Amino acid sequence: MPGRDNILFHNDGSVSTKRLILDTVQKEFVRKSIHLMIALVPTLAAWNYNLTVSLLVAGILVYTYAEYLRGKGHHVPLISDITALASRDRDKGHFVLGPVTLGLGALAALLLYPHPAATIAIYALAFGDGLSSLAGKLLGGYRIPYTGGKTLSGSLVCFVSVFIAGLTLSGNASAVLIVAASATVLEALPSKDLDNIIIPIGTGLIAQSILF
Repeated sequence: MPGRDNILFHNDGSVSTKRLILDTVQKEFVRKSIHLMIALVPTLAAWNYNLTVSLLVAGILVYTYAEYLRGKGHHVPLISDITALASRDRDKGHFVLGPVTLGLGALAALLLYPHPAATIAIYALAFGDGLSSLAGKLLGGYRIPYTGGKTLSGSLVCFVSVFIAGLTLSGNASAVLIVAASATVLEALPSKDLDNIIIPIGTGLIAQSILF
C-alpha cells in the first residue's frame, strides 16, 4: 500500500478540520491493519510453503476480480466494503491497486529469496512500510524533500522496525544496519502503491547478499 503523502495537520480547531483529520487517520489505520497482516506470511510459509503461495495467488486474483466488479457498479460483500472504507480520495473512481501490490510483494519475496532473507523482506513491507505510514500520519513533523510528503518521523520508525526484525533473525548488527537503511531509503521513494513491491524485493536482495 502508499506511503505518507497528503498528510493533514491543522490547528485552527474547526470541527470540520478535526473530522477530516480523524477520517484520514481512521482510513490509515484500516489500510495499515491490512498491511500488517502480511507479516503472517512467513509463519504460514514455514508451516506450508506451497499452500501459502497458493493462498497469496488466490487472494490476488479474487481481490482483482472483486475490484473489477466494483468498478462496474457491482457490490461484492466484505471485499467492496473494506475497499471503500480504506481507499484514499485519490482512489475514488479508480481500481484500488494497493492490496494487489501488497500480495505481489509478499509473493515475490517468497519466490525470490529463501528464509530468512524472505522473512526480513516481508517484515520490512509489513512493519517498516506499515508502521512508518502510521507514524507519519500521527506524528507529522519534517517532510523529506522529493519523497511525496513523507516524514522524518515515519522514516525513523521504518528504520527501527526493519533493524529490530533483521537483528532478531540474523544477530548481525552491522549488516542489519545496512539492510534497515536500505529499506528506509526504498520506503521513502515517491513510488505510491509500487512501494509494496519495491520494498520487499530490494530489501530481500540486500539481506540475501550481505547477511546470508
